[in-house]
Amino acid sequence: MYFYPNERTALFIDGANLYATARSLQVEIDYKRLRQHFADRSQLVRAFYYTAIIEDQEYSPLRPLIDWLDYNGFTLVTKPVKEYTDDQGRRKVKGNMDIEIAVDMLNIASALDHIILFSGDGDFRRLVEAVQRKGVRVTVVSSNSTQPSMIADDLRRQADQFIDLEELRDKVSRQRSGQQARRAQVDDSDEDDDYDYYDDDYEGETV
Repeated sequence: MYFYPNERTALFIDGANLYATARSLQVEIDYKRLRQHFADRSQLVRAFYYTAIIEDQEYSPLRPLIDWLDYNGFTLVTKPVKEYTDDQGRRKVKGNMDIEIAVDMLNIASALDHIILFSGDGDFRRLVEAVQRKGVRVTVVSSNSTQPSMIADDLRRQADQFIDLEELRDKVSRQRSGQQARRAQVDDSDEDDDYDYYDDDYEGETV
């Protein structure tokens, strides 16, 4: 991957999309290491993290992560999840952050040389093209190593460069001791239950 030490960069992390990609690759993201990885290769101006949250839950599994990011150099952009009932009468939730990402990216583009977008959503292709027309390079981070692929082909083609999250595994994943790893394997089933609503489009049935 190509980064220049003097270029001004910003991270735009689509939280739900990155979570789905990391989960497919069985990678547990260490956001401190992730931010530092790109800060070491450029002049990192901002690190944005976008996610929708269910406000009326007594406890959200996202809350510890959101609080940590907020205190550790990330710009948090959140909004409440919307609930609706589908044609079969099932309650579902939706919390798409595409508009928020697009507005922020276009607003800050003139102050940047390079944007790193963590998402494989093809809806961002036109946004990437618009930013490129302003003279900003765009790197997309997602994965083509999963089945099915997590990166839309048109978005990958539009990006100046594509980085497979699998290539960053050793650089951005959480480092655990042997005891922690064994405990995590035991707890995996419970963790999956906590995050059932947190899929790629942040759309699913309520628990």
